[in-house]
Amino acid sequence: MVSIELRFPVIGTALPSDHGYGMYSAISRLIPEAHQADWLAVETVPGTARGDGAIHINERARLRMRMPQDRLPLMLKLAGKRLEVDGYAVWLGVPQSFLLQPSSALYARCVTIKKFMEPEPFLDAVRRKLDELEVKGHPEIGPRRAFRVGNHTIIGFGLTLRELSDEASIVVQ
Repeated sequence: MVSIELRFPVIGTALPSDHGYGMYSAISRLIPEAHQADWLAVETVPGTARGDGAIHINERARLRMRMPQDRLPLMLKLAGKRLEVDGYAVWLGVPQSFLLQPSSALYARCVTIKKFMEPEPFLDAVRRKLDELEVKGHPEIGPRRAFRVGNHTIIGFGLTLRELSDEASIVVQ
C-alpha cells in the first residue's frame, strides 16, 4: 500500500495552542469517514505562541495529514473549506501531495498509548507495538507531555525511533 502526505495551506490568523483534537473534530465534521479512522494521521499546525493560549499562524503554515493513497480523493474535499476549531476559524487552501520518504530515524513530539502514563511501562508498550508491526528499531522516550480533550487529560511522551530500515520507517509513518 502506498502512503502519502497531504499538506494544506492554512489561511487564518490564530489557533488554540492545544488544537490537535479540535482540528481532528473539525475535519471529522466535514468528512465523517475520518472520525475514528485508523488510516488517518493528522498533525498539529505549527505556530508562534501568543501568550494567551493561542498560536499565531503565518502564511507558511501547513496542515499535514498522512493516509493511504486510495483515501486521497476523500480528503481532497477539504480544499477551500472553512474549519471551526475551538472558536477559531481557518480555511484550507489547495494541498500538495507527497509520497512518504524513508528515514532511519523518526521523531514524534507526543505519542500516546492508552493506559500507559509512566515512562518505563510506556516504553515497554512501544516495544510491543513495534513487535506487532514487525518493525525493528530502537525506541527512545522523550519528555512527558499532557493535553486536554474535553474534560480529560491525555498523557503521552516524545518518542524517537532509531536504526529503522526503509520499509520499517514507512510502516511507522
